[in-house]
Amino acid sequence: MSERYQIRGTGSAAIAADLEAAIHAGRVESGEHLLPIRALAAELGVSPGTVAAAYRQLRERGLITGEGRRGTTVRSRPPPRRRLFVEVPPGVHDLADGTPDPALLPPLDGAMARLDLRPRRYDEAGALPELVALAARWFAADGIPPGPVAVVGGARDGIERALIAWLRPGDRVAVEDPCFTGILDLVAAIGLEPVPVAVDPLGPRGDRLADALATGVAAVVITPRGQNPTGAALDVARAAELRSLLGANPHVLLVEDDHAALISEADPHTLASPDRDRWVVVRSVSKALGPDLRLAVATGDSTTIARMETRQLLGTGWVSTLLQQLVLALWRDEATTALLARATRVYAARQRAAVSALRAAGRDVTAPSGSNLWVPVPEEAAVVQGLLDAGWAVGAGERHRIAAAPAIRIATTTLDPAEAERFAADLADVLDRPARRPAT
Repeated sequence: MSERYQIRGTGSAAIAADLEAAIHAGRVESGEHLLPIRALAAELGVSPGTVAAAYRQLRERGLITGEGRRGTTVRSRPPPRRRLFVEVPPGVHDLADGTPDPALLPPLDGAMARLDLRPRRYDEAGALPELVALAARWFAADGIPPGPVAVVGGARDGIERALIAWLRPGDRVAVEDPCFTGILDLVAAIGLEPVPVAVDPLGPRGDRLADALATGVAAVVITPRGQNPTGAALDVARAAELRSLLGANPHVLLVEDDHAALISEADPHTLASPDRDRWVVVRSVSKALGPDLRLAVATGDSTTIARMETRQLLGTGWVSTLLQQLVLALWRDEATTALLARATRVYAARQRAAVSALRAAGRDVTAPSGSNLWVPVPEEAAVVQGLLDAGWAVGAGERHRIAAAPAIRIATTTLDPAEAERFAADLADVLDRPARRPAT
């Protein structure tokens, strides 16, 4: 077996590097048991301690897991789910992508003309005080506990920095099921173990979150509204239930991904509380101001935010001052404010129209917020292909789910209400077709 490892080194670092290369090359597959420490040490002619150290390095990188007497196993690390997107043919209406409607994004030229373009020194860089102050007022107005504010390079950048501030490879993290693909990819890349928490229209179910907490998760990632892919949103009662469960576990890191806060009709119901040890709320501007504006603001407990900013300083350093200025100018602009209010209404109306059309066609669909719908289906691939043949591209639910049942994800950001009925009729037609049986 060890021949497939192609180990050439004799030190622990070299052995770990060769094994990592074998895993990434597919010579050692996910779920496969590695040789016991003493057996591999004997084959390589090194001490068991050297192999043990190599295995420890691989565990710290999230590549393998120790299962006691059952040995050491290669962890499942699927390819990034973004790669599973299918290119949409010309003439097909794209309901799979979820990109904001360009007509509802603010123009950038006016704001860019007002930027301060003077060169800046390294010691002048960092978060713009005006942007931090504006974000702090925004958080406070929505009942978020007071805390320091960080500026990060988008929602996922903020979530990643929060997770690595406290967690190590191999730690468990509770995630919604179904979940935003970016979160699932991020958790896998960091080497964390996702623990699914079933979602209903009001967000994560309390009983399932309790189950996840009982497994010893080190973090919980929750979307309070506009959940992707279901459109779930917390209400007062559900938020209180989840807050109580989390309150009994104050050392578990709470990460709130409020990615669509600028364009959500749903009320904000945070799970953060002033007495919580570890928490962070991340809000992005990309859905509202444009996907290319990779900026988010985050607030949380002082230790978490300090750790996030320290890692940022050692890595990217800071978010571009020009980008911060641009976001600040747009955020303060009255025309942008009016456009965001219109975008909020339009996106909500499009989602409601799609829900109504699907219900009229016999589908049981509920989505309180956001720009996505989650429709259970008996078999994803056949439905996705059938809709593609009818001129609609939708997403297969496989990319989003861990234990959830098969479904398709429908992005309603560009689905005109006048087209919703036709889409619902086409979906009903696809679902009513008899299942194809294999030839005998």
